[in-house]
Amino acid sequence: MTLVLTVDDDPAILRTLSINLKARGYGVEIATDGRSALQIVHECMPDAILLDLGLPDLDGIAVLRQVRSFSQVPVIVVSARAESDDKVEALDLGADDYVSKPFSMEELLARVRAATRRNITGAVEPVVQVGGLLIDSADSKATRDGVIIHLTPTEWKIVSVLVRNRGRLVRQADLLHEVWGPGYEQETNYLRVHLASIRRKLEPDPGEPRLFITEAGLGYRFNPA
Repeated sequence: MTLVLTVDDDPAILRTLSINLKARGYGVEIATDGRSALQIVHECMPDAILLDLGLPDLDGIAVLRQVRSFSQVPVIVVSARAESDDKVEALDLGADDYVSKPFSMEELLARVRAATRRNITGAVEPVVQVGGLLIDSADSKATRDGVIIHLTPTEWKIVSVLVRNRGRLVRQADLLHEVWGPGYEQETNYLRVHLASIRRKLEPDPGEPRLFITEAGLGYRFNPA
């Protein structure tokens, strides 16, 4: 059974989420504050987390940061904070998706299904070596000549998708959907920013990329040949 941890300080929202998730066959754990949520994650690693940002003790961003220090469990932020800065910060820290309150229950459940499906299908990724560069997406580890290269969780998601489809074009909308979820297919600026950072870290010459190729107006391709 897929286990979903719901984290919110509003009992009505927790009750609604719990009823709807259980009705669709999910197991549910609930937490009303950040410390309780982290304890549950440590004790029984869920398959997905629905995380509010406005918690009474630890801010949701702090919870997300701590979770990402030891786990890549899918995290969907469900928050009344609709400002773009909050969304960008959460996504940059490794949130898989961001849903603003008030939300459509059917849309939220669709995003839970998408996040858990990505987690299952993306669990095992290939290891690729190009010259002195080694990319191990399964362990989220990259090295060049034995020296560790640090990528953010979001950068790893992008790299994992492209490496998994190596040699094939991944269209912008598909990459955005797989990394950030439904509703982000038009946010191409996300990709430009993250791909520029990925190239700085992984390309021998970021100004003349040979591994992470842009197909203008179409998408991106990982070309290890």
